[in-house]
Amino acid sequence: MVQSTPWQNLGTLLDDMAQRTPNRTLFIVERTSVDVPAAHYTCAEISVRVNQTAQALHHLGMTKGDRVAVMLPNDVDFPVVWLAIARLGAVMVPTNTGYQERDLTYVLSDSGARAIVIHADYVSRLRAVRAALPALERVIVVGASAAVVGEDDDYGTLLARADAAFVPAEVAADDLLNIQYTSGTTGFPKGCMLSHDYWLLLGQTAAHFMQLGAGEVDLTAQPFYYMDPQWNTVACLMAGATLVIMERFSASRFWGTVQRHGVTVLYMLGTMPFFLLKQDENPALEQGHRLKMIACSGIVPDFHHEFERRWKVPWREAFGMTETGVDLVVPLEDASSTGSGAMGVPVPTKQARVVDGDGQPVADGAIGELVVSGRPLMLGYWNKPDITAQTIRDGWLHTGDLVYRDEGGYFHWVGRLKDMIRRSGENIATTEVESVLIEHPAVQAAAVIAVPDALRGEEVKAYIILKRGESRASLPPQALHAFAAQKLAAFKLPRYIEYVDHLPLTPSERVAKHVLIAARPDLRTGSYDLVEQVWR
Repeated sequence: MVQSTPWQNLGTLLDDMAQRTPNRTLFIVERTSVDVPAAHYTCAEISVRVNQTAQALHHLGMTKGDRVAVMLPNDVDFPVVWLAIARLGAVMVPTNTGYQERDLTYVLSDSGARAIVIHADYVSRLRAVRAALPALERVIVVGASAAVVGEDDDYGTLLARADAAFVPAEVAADDLLNIQYTSGTTGFPKGCMLSHDYWLLLGQTAAHFMQLGAGEVDLTAQPFYYMDPQWNTVACLMAGATLVIMERFSASRFWGTVQRHGVTVLYMLGTMPFFLLKQDENPALEQGHRLKMIACSGIVPDFHHEFERRWKVPWREAFGMTETGVDLVVPLEDASSTGSGAMGVPVPTKQARVVDGDGQPVADGAIGELVVSGRPLMLGYWNKPDITAQTIRDGWLHTGDLVYRDEGGYFHWVGRLKDMIRRSGENIATTEVESVLIEHPAVQAAAVIAVPDALRGEEVKAYIILKRGESRASLPPQALHAFAAQKLAAFKLPRYIEYVDHLPLTPSERVAKHVLIAARPDLRTGSYDLVEQVWR
């Protein structure tokens, strides 16, 4: 696979596909309501809508380099607006639809967004902070009545006035396209600067890894403000495939959607597989599909064989970051890695190695930090040159992930540099403890963090979401602790257990542990202390 593509930017890619396969279905939007049929959009229809949107934004004064925030739910409007911004040579700022006043203000202020395309459902939140955003000149509201739009711009009206004769700007491959804010683990998010070249190479690499070809069907259920649906869009454009967009992930409707649209490949992350696993087993529903592969990040090794048995499809690991796109994959043909915990080997456009604290490579089998180089790679962090210099050194991006490489060249994940617990001199990977806790049939989800302790340095605390119908009476802390003790060394067992109804999530569907840590001064409060045997 070469390290370049035939297209200079996302606009030329869309033009090419609209000319080659105008009648090919590019997007299918699967509605949440069973009473609303899925909506289908061809390449030609999307091209026209993209040009109209680009012209509308241009008439509002948006030009090359301007930042345009996009705060939309999963629907066709998000990729259309993104591709329109690309044609303008402008820069998209994907904005989490769950943002409230503080984080919304930060992202819009930090990016210097001149405009925002926002759904009517979120307008009240924006108006509450509008006075703190002097750079924000235009608000384009999607899906609203005239009363809701008020003095702002109505997206539907703008499209009705526009035509499809938009002449795109001159856009180079290395021009900035996204300021993609990472979910992060501490402090405010950082804006990764991602170019057209980044997205083109990421789409090409993803299509190659998933063996995505013409006539095939991909599916995404993640929010579009996260990067996965975006690279899925590019991969499908390139490969001649169709992308099914779920308005939101639904475990109960997932396999029906896969069957109904003949999905052949898809990508998952976060908690999704475990919500599916908790559903009642139904072979006719879960195995009557055309899937040839499910790509996933962070497959729990102890569940890997069960995933493949239950759903009769190969699951393959893929590792990447917003900063780097995709770095490591387990090839589809490598069934021997199932259950091994292997992250994979570098994709053809990347190099990877394991280094110590001084940045020196370590021997195979030794644990160190994963660093990567090659393409695609972010241009840097927006407005943060010092952090960029700390992260990218001598051409190598430091991921912050602790890994080791085996003799066969496969990398294995151990934990995060800042997501490890050191208890009485022992290092504990939080993910290892979490993977055991979620094996209990009454547990829906688990998150583990470190609690400061004067005697042991740090103690282990677990936040537990129980399945519907369960309670702390049916699964008391002592019972969960005894269950985990069958699988973990004593020093890894949680001392503190707290039952919660939900866990804060990052845009990538991972638990926002920094939110848990910042929630209260004493992290022991609200939990059961298994040493003292008291509720605190």
